[in-house]
Amino acid sequence: MIAITGATGHLGHLTIEALLNSGTPASQIVAIVRSPEKATELAAKGVQVRQGDYLHPETLPAALAGVEKLLLISSNDFNDRVGQHRRVIEAAKQAGVKLLAYTSLLRADTSKLSLAADHKATEEALRASGVPFVFLRNGWYLENYNPAQAAETGAVLGSAGEGRVSAAARADYAAAAAAVLTQPNQENKIYELGGDSAFTLGELAAEVAAQSGKAVTYQNMPEAAYAQLLLSFGVPTPVAHMLADSDTGLEQGELYTDSRDLSTLIGRPTKTLQEGVQSALQS
Repeated sequence: MIAITGATGHLGHLTIEALLNSGTPASQIVAIVRSPEKATELAAKGVQVRQGDYLHPETLPAALAGVEKLLLISSNDFNDRVGQHRRVIEAAKQAGVKLLAYTSLLRADTSKLSLAADHKATEEALRASGVPFVFLRNGWYLENYNPAQAAETGAVLGSAGEGRVSAAARADYAAAAAAVLTQPNQENKIYELGGDSAFTLGELAAEVAAQSGKAVTYQNMPEAAYAQLLLSFGVPTPVAHMLADSDTGLEQGELYTDSRDLSTLIGRPTKTLQEGVQSALQS
């Protein structure tokens, strides 16, 4: 059986869809969720829905019973994320999980992004556990950007300068996760994942302008000013500072990769910037 944590989140749900599309029987997929009542759609497809919570380790043994392969989707709770991940890793070890794939961050072991610290610590905990692992070092999501809002306001905002980001669609990262969970000989592999074609935020603005027919420009600002702007929009403090720091890292190349690991895993080119903007503007 293959289990997915955070299965009602965007990435978890897409990974289950990718598994089903690849021919994995629904009965062999376990959706681990905090609130099973939110997973009725998955249950209706025949997926096993089990309650499991990173914050409540007593729920994890039953959630992982009989599971051979596990996708641990990193927590979006910035309060002791590493501790939450360690609880799942320990429960997976006790359950005899044969492969644990973890959604990490691009070059987590060397990245200067503040976001990398928790991922690096989780990778170290997973290595130390002895559980066979796969590190899915995900880059940025195309969905992190909001072309519709940019078209409305006339601006893409950030502090990334002329840095290039190898962003890819969330569905592409989900397809990669499904691939490593279903293909043989994945033990202890590390994948640096990102889109085939990197772009600057200026190029993002130009693409939004071209497709929307509206004037859209990229407005670059210092990291501190960008963080304050995000705070004024109501973004939580830790998230605002993480996003601003990530933009600065983007400028320095921290979110760029030419590895092609992602398109190789999924067996097709990744979604382009043009396709991502088109999808966003039509939704």
